[in-house]
Amino acid sequence: MPLPPVPVAHRMIEVAGVETFFREAGAEDAPVVVLPHGYPCSSFQFRHFMAALGDRWRLIAPDLPGFGYSGTPDPGSFDYSFAGYGDFLRRFVDALGLDRYVIYLHDYGSQHGFRLAMSAPERVAGLIIQNGDIYEDVLGPKYEWLKEYWANPTPEGRSQMAANVSEEGFRDEFVGELPGDLVERVSPDLWKLHWSLMQHPPRPEIVVGIFEDQANTVADFPRMQAYLREHQPPTLIAWGPHDGYMPEPAARAYLRDLPDAELHLLDGGHWALETNLDEVVALVRDFLDREHSGR
Repeated sequence: MPLPPVPVAHRMIEVAGVETFFREAGAEDAPVVVLPHGYPCSSFQFRHFMAALGDRWRLIAPDLPGFGYSGTPDPGSFDYSFAGYGDFLRRFVDALGLDRYVIYLHDYGSQHGFRLAMSAPERVAGLIIQNGDIYEDVLGPKYEWLKEYWANPTPEGRSQMAANVSEEGFRDEFVGELPGDLVERVSPDLWKLHWSLMQHPPRPEIVVGIFEDQANTVADFPRMQAYLREHQPPTLIAWGPHDGYMPEPAARAYLRDLPDAELHLLDGGHWALETNLDEVVALVRDFLDREHSGR
């Protein structure tokens, strides 16, 4: 029988001079799960997941600078890059005094989260990987136009990236490639809320810069793979294959470096916490019970 959801608190903390919004569920002394969000989302993507698991674990999801309800420092004073966000995550967990945690790796949050893991491998109790890619050879077809731009940056290519930063572009990020019965499960709140938060300058231009910087994080994929080979963190992979960016081979690629990882393919897509929440919660609960019920 499912447990009743626990309350999710909504808090602010200053991190490196940035007013940072975060959601938190669970007891302060419970084992910690850190939840960096993807694009074009925020901690909102974890709202139901946190409520479902907060009975046993402390779940913490920040809005990164320039996203959600967090501040948007001037680009001259904040590094809006994948490396910069990875450094910010480390500052965030330090500000909260977190010294041991499982990291949920999804979408762009996987790139920030891997940098957090590599900055202090001894703190990582495990990884939950859900549609977060670090294997260049299995990137899906929706990456093609980005790869063309990275290889040959042009004003026209940059304009195409900027055009994707729109309400319609956000909708495609959330429901593109999903079968019709799954599209119905995805709330329009996701793209409407996040577009309302993202449309004000300088946020759209910041996002275009992040798209450009992704070429650098792809170049860092081998370092992330080496981290997995060396440290072999306990890992659960829960993946929605209906994903134009990260299809099924992107999930299976992790087994090259983590042969003992637990892999589950869901009838879902990139935003599996919207379409397959109960399945993901059950898998994560079992994983955490087995591997990380203590600190």
